[in-house]
Amino acid sequence: MRFAMQKFLVVIALCWSGLAAALPQIEHWQTANGARVYFVAAHELPMVDVQVVFDGGSARDAVPGVANLTAGLLTEGAGTLDADAIAEQFDALGARIGSSAGRDYTSVSLRSLTDAALLQPAVATLALILRAPTFPAAAFERERSRVLVGLRAQEQNPGALADRAFYRALYGDHPYAQPPLGTAQSVAALKRADVLAHYRRHYVARNAMVIIVGDLQRGAAEQLAETLVGPLPQGTAQAPLPAVMTPASDTVRINHPSSQTHILVGQPVLQRGDPDYFALYVGNHILGGSGLVSRISDEVREKRGLAYSAYSYFMPMRQAGPFQMGVQTKNASASEALEVMRATLQRYREEGPTAEELIAAKKNITGGFPLNIDSNSDIAGYLAMIAFYQMPLDYLDRFIEQVNAVSAAQIRDAFQRRVDPERLVTVTVGNGK
Repeated sequence: MRFAMQKFLVVIALCWSGLAAALPQIEHWQTANGARVYFVAAHELPMVDVQVVFDGGSARDAVPGVANLTAGLLTEGAGTLDADAIAEQFDALGARIGSSAGRDYTSVSLRSLTDAALLQPAVATLALILRAPTFPAAAFERERSRVLVGLRAQEQNPGALADRAFYRALYGDHPYAQPPLGTAQSVAALKRADVLAHYRRHYVARNAMVIIVGDLQRGAAEQLAETLVGPLPQGTAQAPLPAVMTPASDTVRINHPSSQTHILVGQPVLQRGDPDYFALYVGNHILGGSGLVSRISDEVREKRGLAYSAYSYFMPMRQAGPFQMGVQTKNASASEALEVMRATLQRYREEGPTAEELIAAKKNITGGFPLNIDSNSDIAGYLAMIAFYQMPLDYLDRFIEQVNAVSAAQIRDAFQRRVDPERLVTVTVGNGK
C-alpha cells in the first residue's frame, strides 16, 4: 500500500507539472472608484466572459425575494432602452447576458466576441444596465407575478419543500434561512420602491467585483472594467453578516401526498477559507460526494436497494454553510433509509477512510480538476468565488497540492470536530410514518 501511494504521488506530480504551466494566471487591481477587478488573459478563442458580482444576495434582503426580483428586472429597461431594445441589441452583437441572485451574492454576466465592433457596444449596453436600470412598473408587476407562480408550484414539489424547511431549521433567524426567491407572502408584499432601494444600496462600486476572462490584453481589460463600473457611485461596502449559531438537534416532518419521501439531514459547518476545508472536502468525496461509489450510496443503494441515489456535500458560504446528507426513497422505507445514513456517518466519523478509499478519492478529484477549468466560463466562475470570498490568488495553483496533502487522520479529526451527530437537523417531506 505504501508503494502504491508513492507511485500515485509520483504520477500526480508529473501530471501537475504539465498542468501548472496551463493554469490561469490571475491579475488583480482596483478601479478608480474602488471596485475590485480579477483578470485572466485567455487567448485561445476570440471571446471574453465578464461577471460583475455584487454583495447583494438574498442574505441582504430587506424584504425576502427583493434581491432575486432586482436581478431579474435589470434587463427590462435601462436609460432610454426598453426590454425589447436591450434584447435586440445583444442579439445583433451575438452577445449573451444573464443575471442571478443567490444567498451570498448577485452576479450579472456577459459573453461576447472580442472584435471591437461587437465587444464595445455590448459592454456599453451592460454598463447602461448597471448604472441606469429603469425597473418599469409594468415589468415589475409581470416579474413579480412570474415569481409567485413559481413559488406556488414549489408548494407541490416535495424536494423544494424539503429544501426550504431544511434552511429554516438550520438557520432560524439568520438571513440564510430565507429562500432566495422569497416566500409567497413576502413577494406579494414587495413594492417597486423596495427594488429601487435594494439597487441603490447594493449596486455600488465598493460593493462590486469585476471578473474578466478572455482574449484581451491587460490595458483593454482595465478599460473594460472602468467602462462597466466606473460610472457607478462609490457607495460603501457591506457590513459582515452575523455569525451562524449551530442549532440543537431537531426533526421536521411535513406530510405530502407523494409516493416517495424526501429526507435531508445536516447542520451548518463550513465557511469559505476554513482551514478544515480540504480535509472535509476530500473526506466527503468518500462519504457521499462521489456518486454511486461513495459509502452512503453503497449502504443505501447497493446493499439495501432503498433508493436510486443518496449523497452528502458541504456548501461553504460567507458564514457557515450547510453539511447536508440527502435521499429520496419509498415512503415505507423512509425510516430505514434515514437510520442507514445516520449510522454510516457515525461509523465514518469514528473510523475515517481506508487507505484505498483515500487513494481513489484523490485520483478522482485531481484527475477531474483540469476539466473544471477547461473553459473561460468555468474559470470566471472560480474567479467570482475567489473574488467574493477573498480567497488567495494562488487557490487554483495550489488546489491539487492541498488535496494530495490531506491524510486519513486529518479527515477523521475534521469530521469528529466539525460534524456533531447529536446536533443534526432532520427534515422529511412525504407520506411515510
